Amino acid sequence: MTRPTDSKRPLRAFLWTALGLGLGVLVFLDPGHWHTLDDRLRGGAPAPMSHAAMTGSPAAAAAADGGAAEDDGKILFYRNPMDPTITSPVPLEDEMGMAYIPVRAGEARQAAGAAATVNIDPTVAQNMNVRTERVTRRELEQRIRSVGTLEFDQERMVTVTTKFDGWVEKVYANYVGEAVRRGAPLFEIYSPELVQTQQELLSALDYAKRLAAAPAETRARAEALADAARTRLSYWDIGADQVRQLEETGEVFRTLSVVSPANGVIMRRQPGLEGMAVKPGTELFHIADLSSLWLSVQLFEQQMAWIHEGTEAEFTLSYFPDRTFTGKVRYIEPEVSEQTRTLGVKIEVPNPDRTLRPGMFATIVFHPQAAAATLTVPSLAVIRTGRRDIVIVQQAAGSFSPREVSLGQQGEGLVEVLTGLEEGELVVTSGQFLLDSEANVQEAIQRMIAAAAAPATTGETADGPPAPMPNHDH
Repeated sequence: MTRPTDSKRPLRAFLWTALGLGLGVLVFLDPGHWHTLDDRLRGGAPAPMSHAAMTGSPAAAAAADGGAAEDDGKILFYRNPMDPTITSPVPLEDEMGMAYIPVRAGEARQAAGAAATVNIDPTVAQNMNVRTERVTRRELEQRIRSVGTLEFDQERMVTVTTKFDGWVEKVYANYVGEAVRRGAPLFEIYSPELVQTQQELLSALDYAKRLAAAPAETRARAEALADAARTRLSYWDIGADQVRQLEETGEVFRTLSVVSPANGVIMRRQPGLEGMAVKPGTELFHIADLSSLWLSVQLFEQQMAWIHEGTEAEFTLSYFPDRTFTGKVRYIEPEVSEQTRTLGVKIEVPNPDRTLRPGMFATIVFHPQAAAATLTVPSLAVIRTGRRDIVIVQQAAGSFSPREVSLGQQGEGLVEVLTGLEEGELVVTSGQFLLDSEANVQEAIQRMIAAAAAPATTGETADGPPAPMPNHDH
């Protein structure tokens, strides 16, 4: 007779194998944990607390003080073996049939006495890849990288206009991009006002010459008339050389030349200029000096602590991949953009050979001056919660505690510490999130211990009969 096959046997074998592997891994990582798991499976007496413990509030300390007068073995409440936030004042089993673990008064006092310290066996800490580094004083350096665009140097741009009515009769600068030098003629213009003023100057000079033998007061009045005519011509931007030529020849020029006021390149030119009637203030030419350019960059608010006028910067261009150019911050805009939360910065860039052109795209690296030696920790050591900044400090071998700190400037891989640490202390730079997770679990347990300690010792609440614990399923 053939024996029927038990269909559940493979499933049971798989479950027992998985359970054995889990126990083996747990014992390897932390031999102290297998006692707790064993107690949970047996539903017997509770195992000791994990080797990482952290207090959560003053209530936990108060609960420990109150429980000191009681028997350490007195059961305060029972907690779910899989979720320590679920408790019960009476023994229960969870959905998997695992018995709730009793929490005793002695354990509450022991947990409260941990004093916000996480204690881990050095071997376990090594398995968790916990690394430390000393708090030291160092020069804080920063390299700020950004992108920008070359622009005209606004301090080296000029606009050519006229200050009188007239007609342009001849143009010497004929196209955009043409290089011009200071004093070079741009165009000739005829203006009745100019002709009249020239005649007045020559008449005043002739009058003063005829009064050479007259009294000094009379000669002074004649010379004042000539000076007034010269001044009027200078106000109209007629050059001193042209005025001198007028006085030497004694002939009125029908047209006068308007010259370039600076060295540069013509960037804009009024089209159809020759023969045009112009009014005062009409923009005829726009000239830019390209011997110096501005590199325009947008930087974020938090980066501006490092940037000042005179801060050096290096940049490269795809147009010249083998060259590195330099410049210094010339100007910082006074207002932060509400849309981008950035601030405009202008870098003055020498361009003596006119190699660089406005509109080119650049990759920039700022080199701010290093801050004076200040207390620093590696940036990796800081846990940023959003509300505060925390580091894990190693008190002794295998003993760690969290510490809130105030931070200053951020450097290259380092951050300034304003308060919270002393020079020479050891801070955790790797594995601190595992320590923090362990501490958070124990903190949650201890808060429940503290909340349940006082009412559980008497069996009554202040208002009457015993109250159910949070999350208790009736």
